[in-house]
Amino acid sequence: MQRQVRTTPRKRPRQARSKATVDTILEATTRVLVKQGFDSLSTNAVAAAAGVSIGSLYQYFPNKEALVSALIDRHMEQMNTSILAELTRVAKLPIAEAARAVIELTIKAHAIDPELHRVLTEQVPRIGKLARLRELDEICHRMIAGLLAARKDELAIRDPDLAAFILVSTIESIVHRAALLYPSRLRDPRLVDEATVLVTRYLGIAEN
Repeated sequence: MQRQVRTTPRKRPRQARSKATVDTILEATTRVLVKQGFDSLSTNAVAAAAGVSIGSLYQYFPNKEALVSALIDRHMEQMNTSILAELTRVAKLPIAEAARAVIELTIKAHAIDPELHRVLTEQVPRIGKLARLRELDEICHRMIAGLLAARKDELAIRDPDLAAFILVSTIESIVHRAALLYPSRLRDPRLVDEATVLVTRYLGIAEN
């Protein structure tokens, strides 16, 4: 029987000094993980890169899986904040502008750290973070579905919920593939232009 690996922290930092230590450890985890990959990652290597004792690291993280799990949570939260904080503003824009803005926000979120994003994406199923990823996806889906439902009379769609699923899946697939395989495309303004044409034509609207 396979042993269940603990991926939760031993304790949460409460004081500013403890939080700074955890941040330092996670930054070191990022550097080691991107450079060496998950299989070669070790708590000793992270402690050395962070300049802390292995005992200090073990106060918070029992193993490398817990380190990567915390890193996934932090990276997803950064992406989530980057997108969701702007969606309320985007919802008030004309629909063609809103479509373009959503694509730009998605690219911005994936461009936070493309190399780290690539490595962490490989580890999401391995660390058991699919539920967390699905949770964030559903939040975006509900917000886009609400935007489409409010503008349904302007659009050539019959089911806002289904249309939101298609749009979120399409945009995420395009941007995610660029982040994983062709990160330079995230900096190419034509990616936004062409993706916007794809979305606006699907919705049955003309981009200004």
